[in-house]
Amino acid sequence: MRPRRRNTIRRSTGTRCLRFRTRASFPGTGLGGNGIPVTLKSQAQWLDVVKTNGCYTCHQLGNKATRTIPKDLGHFTSSTEAWARRIVSGQAMTQMTNNIGRLDARRALALFADWTDRIAAGELPASKPTRPEGIERSVVVTLWDWAGPKDYLHDEVSTDKRNPRVNANGLIYGATEESRDLFPVLDPVSHKATQVKMPVRDPNTPSSKQNPMTPSPYWGDEPIWDSQTSMHNPMFDEKGRSGSPRESVRRRIPTSAREDRTIRPPGCSRSTSPTATSPCTTRRPEDHADQNVLPHAPPGVRGGCRQHAVDQRRRAAERRHRLAEQEDVRGDRRRGEIAGWTALILDTNGNGKRDDYVEPNQPLDPTKDKRVVAAFYGIAVSPVDGTIWGTVLGFPGYVIRLNPGPNPPATALAEVFEPPFPGYGPRGMDVDRSGVVWTPLSSGHLASFDRRRCKGPLNGPTATGQHCPEGWTLHPFPGPQLQTVTDPGSAEATYYTWVDQHDTFGLGTNVPIATGNANEALLAFVNGKFVTLRVPYPMGFYTKWMDGRIDDPKGGWKGKGLWATYSTERPSISRAARERRARS
Repeated sequence: MRPRRRNTIRRSTGTRCLRFRTRASFPGTGLGGNGIPVTLKSQAQWLDVVKTNGCYTCHQLGNKATRTIPKDLGHFTSSTEAWARRIVSGQAMTQMTNNIGRLDARRALALFADWTDRIAAGELPASKPTRPEGIERSVVVTLWDWAGPKDYLHDEVSTDKRNPRVNANGLIYGATEESRDLFPVLDPVSHKATQVKMPVRDPNTPSSKQNPMTPSPYWGDEPIWDSQTSMHNPMFDEKGRSGSPRESVRRRIPTSAREDRTIRPPGCSRSTSPTATSPCTTRRPEDHADQNVLPHAPPGVRGGCRQHAVDQRRRAAERRHRLAEQEDVRGDRRRGEIAGWTALILDTNGNGKRDDYVEPNQPLDPTKDKRVVAAFYGIAVSPVDGTIWGTVLGFPGYVIRLNPGPNPPATALAEVFEPPFPGYGPRGMDVDRSGVVWTPLSSGHLASFDRRRCKGPLNGPTATGQHCPEGWTLHPFPGPQLQTVTDPGSAEATYYTWVDQHDTFGLGTNVPIATGNANEALLAFVNGKFVTLRVPYPMGFYTKWMDGRIDDPKGGWKGKGLWATYSTERPSISRAARERRARS
């Protein structure tokens, strides 16, 4: 299917026209100064909130739903006032207002209003979008309707990442995050879509239907989300069994009520101090959103978020701990030893082993190691040595390597690596068959990190994040840079990067593919160049995940391919959502 001209023109009319705060506007000096929060020290940090770690995370900025103001929103004296109203539409209003609050809300809304005003007046981008070339003209796209118009599809899964021949010609499973407890199932052979109810143990679990909201111009005062769970990234194991990490929808718990929710590893009590052999650092269920406390993080920068793809870590231990063998009399699967966890300990004393450690808010001790607080977002296991890699959200963000050692968690040691400027803001990541990490950055780069290229020591008092810039390579994504931004990079900021380790698509093995959220495409990096796999459909293609499956190894291009779903999160602000079903 050849991409159509109309599609590429519409796409380019969006984010490229945005004008953001200039570098001279920073650092922020607060309400009594320039109005920018004092936590924002640079233009890059401001952009990180707008891009990968803020607006881009859930919206395809530049599609028709975001670059225009619907008349049904109401009558306003200015476009700035209209933007202030539009971002509180629907049940995501809390997240939206929190994110705009991380910026200078008044001026940020004015900048978005200026953007939509200029587009309404007929402004077009200065750069002309490229046409498909070579292999890009040979992409074949098949679309299925497989969920309802109120559904938001975060992910899908078709096979076992380690063996893409698992589940050949089988069912495709989706994840609806907080929009519904019914997740879609597609049979691509019979072209039949069904749904399965995700159960909860407690029928009184709160629902996203209770989220605060204001009426949507398209759905009115109807709360279209109704989910007691938050389903993410379903996975297959080698036996073709699928599962989905999930969380119950939670409400903020008063401090006094959290006291008894503290989780401690076996053998730990309130009075137990953390040691290398007894890692008794405590945590609570809601701590997934705790502040990242890493050596070079600017004050006030928050990272965390739910641990994305935690199922991969679980599968790495599956051969020793079979969930199927741990069923209790009620039929519920217990976590057992497989749910073990470890603190992230840097070997800052440089002796090559895990020792007693100081806490994140304590200075280095030459006789001890150092604990850091960080929540993995993207996560993958290196096929080279079995180490666990993860990305840490925030600015500048980090990639962390966790080596479990022979007796985890007592032997588990971590290494932290910070992308060098102009790179910042990693999100979803993967590891190729050579052990190289690939992650997209807010700065508009596809970044690779090869630990083998590090020249200095990987432990000791200086190995705290900025000690291996030579391990990083930054590849600018396709497309021009944002207006008023002079640093290298692109207006693009993709959500996730997945590595095609087994040539499921036909571009070769070990090909990293980014989700291309501002390009309406998947962006494959082949032999040092990007191949843009455009999805030529009038609805803006925006996905958060993909995987590849081989149905018939002898079937040529018809026997294998990539699977992805439309993942735009806010049907509350999109008229088209009311007129369609979610697609795969």
